[in-house]
Amino acid sequence: MISVVLIGFGNVGQHLYKAFKKKKVNLLQVYSPSVKVSEKKGTHFINNVAEIKNADVYIIAIKDDAIPSFTASLPFENRLVVHTSGTSPLKSISPHLRPGVFYPLQTFSKGAKLKWKTIPICIEAEHEKDLKLLKKLGGMLSENVVEISSEERQKLHLAAVWVNNFSNHLFHLAEDFLKAENIDFNLLKPLMLETVKKLDAVSPAEAQTGPAKRHDEKTVASQVALIKDPKQKEIYTLLTQSIQTKF
Repeated sequence: MISVVLIGFGNVGQHLYKAFKKKKVNLLQVYSPSVKVSEKKGTHFINNVAEIKNADVYIIAIKDDAIPSFTASLPFENRLVVHTSGTSPLKSISPHLRPGVFYPLQTFSKGAKLKWKTIPICIEAEHEKDLKLLKKLGGMLSENVVEISSEERQKLHLAAVWVNNFSNHLFHLAEDFLKAENIDFNLLKPLMLETVKKLDAVSPAEAQTGPAKRHDEKTVASQVALIKDPKQKEIYTLLTQSIQTKF
């Protein structure tokens, strides 16, 4: 059985902890400076780096910019240490360790229930034996484990920002707009869900609809006139122009 030490207990760390416990992965320890020392269902929670035990793999779920300095401070060498970052390169892990990546391509929010079986897990390692171990570990959580280079993963993460962070920001702008007009934002939710569901059957290009695609300048002008916030007006105009360039 693969033994794991999880380092970091933020959103990603907590979701990994729950997933590992559900799949009965041998999770020896969870380390975080802020956790209270305790033992839960066979896993020890620790806040002292010196107490980290020997394990097959150490999964680091911490802020990207902290990865180099933290891994450099680990009091052991030549062990498999992997990060969960979408943007940090493999070499951000200290050279005295065997570096790897275990990147679940998903958005992680506290309290959210995730279907790990469908979440892509992107892996990378320098050594074949480490790659095999990460494939096996990833396969315990997901049916979609893929080997991807640092360069490919960074591009994939950028695309994820487009479809997740930016689209959610548009939801936020729509909510602000309707709230100012005393209209219930929940009325949009069936449309939002259908927009994503449609992509199971057609490509984004085929799914595109709306006044911008139709080059319906009268409707576009009337909607621009409804927007009071200059920044929102600018975003609407920019996105409209982008769609019209595509079509």
